[in-house]
Amino acid sequence: GPACHMRCVSRHAPRNPSGLSGEVLIDGAPQPPNFKCLSGYVVQDDVVMGSLTVRQNLRFSAALRLPESVPQREKEARVNHLITELGLTKVADSKKLKITLMLYLDHILLIHLFFRMAEQGKNIILSIHQPRYSIYRLFDTLTLLVSGKLVYHGRAQSALAVFNKIGYHCEQNDNPADFFLDVINGNHTAAPIPPLGACPEGILYTVPSKSLFTPSHSMFIYFDFLHSELFIRERTLFNHEYISGYYRVSVYFIAKMLSDLVWRSVIISVFSCIVYFMIGFKSTPENFFIFLLTMLLVSYAATSLTVAVSADQTVISVANVIMSMCFVVMMVRDRLLVNLPSVMAWLSWVKYLSIPRYGFTALNINELVGLNFCGDTATQNGTGSSVMANCTGSVGGLLCSGEQHLEYQGIDYSYWGLWQNHLALALMMILFQTIAYLKLRFIKKFS
Repeated sequence: GPACHMRCVSRHAPRNPSGLSGEVLIDGAPQPPNFKCLSGYVVQDDVVMGSLTVRQNLRFSAALRLPESVPQREKEARVNHLITELGLTKVADSKKLKITLMLYLDHILLIHLFFRMAEQGKNIILSIHQPRYSIYRLFDTLTLLVSGKLVYHGRAQSALAVFNKIGYHCEQNDNPADFFLDVINGNHTAAPIPPLGACPEGILYTVPSKSLFTPSHSMFIYFDFLHSELFIRERTLFNHEYISGYYRVSVYFIAKMLSDLVWRSVIISVFSCIVYFMIGFKSTPENFFIFLLTMLLVSYAATSLTVAVSADQTVISVANVIMSMCFVVMMVRDRLLVNLPSVMAWLSWVKYLSIPRYGFTALNINELVGLNFCGDTATQNGTGSSVMANCTGSVGGLLCSGEQHLEYQGIDYSYWGLWQNHLALALMMILFQTIAYLKLRFIKKFS
């Protein structure tokens, strides 16, 4: 067959190197330091950025994977060439790259495309499950593995003759790929085959009998065309791109957090501008910006907690349950559900972990200090003017000032009492971000 550089492997081939030993050589030589930049891995699941178009996804990949020495003009030329090569010119500016590929090109066209790319000198490893004959006949070299052990290695077109010589006959209308699966899984009716040596067409190693295998055993078929190739859903994309050498964990994490901060800041700012004046809070610039800062820090801290919890989770429902538990515990001591002094003393420590408590306390101080609630009531009851002027007491059992209400709630409304809440929210944000980064840094990144 033609001298292509393409290998086809079973879709179940593992990527996780744990538990494996040995050395991977590229054309007999050790992998170069920049091997991640010279190779790529396309997984079965859709792990492209769904919000980007085909062209934008390719530009993103080119920007991160091509050397910095490559000019931007050349990177753009490579992207355009690839779009033309894949026949995606008409859909280049539509979203969902992988879905577009699957809808636009059927499997046989993809195989011929990879075959043509291999003839151009590219090294390609293609994972495929039980190929039909029209695809199988394109393969040059066939390797059969079972339970990690080599069973056959040789020319793909000679494999049927080799199996036929030792008593395994492929029916005329049977797919060779399915036939080989049946034989090496022990599902063929012929007698077990003893170990054989070298054959002119290839090397046939021990083919196990049916008694050696159960349905729980896995099998991989390797078709050798030539000699070589991260919040829960987004973490899959991160894992794929990290393993592929797009970026370091720190680069991804910083970029992700900064983009989230910018986006969240815009949303919270718009929200605050609308809600603050609709409610009728104090209309001074100072009070408004304290309100805005408080809302931003609460949002940042809550988002950081969410990221910290979900960074090592693979099931969305589990992450949701954990987050719900965290916020329920926080709300016990945040004065939203219950007055703080009335809560049992042994739960007092919870207040130091409550994001809503710090935000609610800061907003209370910002709005209530300096307010007088009893002016009209005091006049109607004929109380002294000193009460109306200073609001240092109570009228008819009512709390006349915002300060009195804060004291009743057990809130320190001093200058430090206000800003310690913002400091606590900032420290919590940093703590949760650090936990999230460490989880991403050390989690198992292979699937």
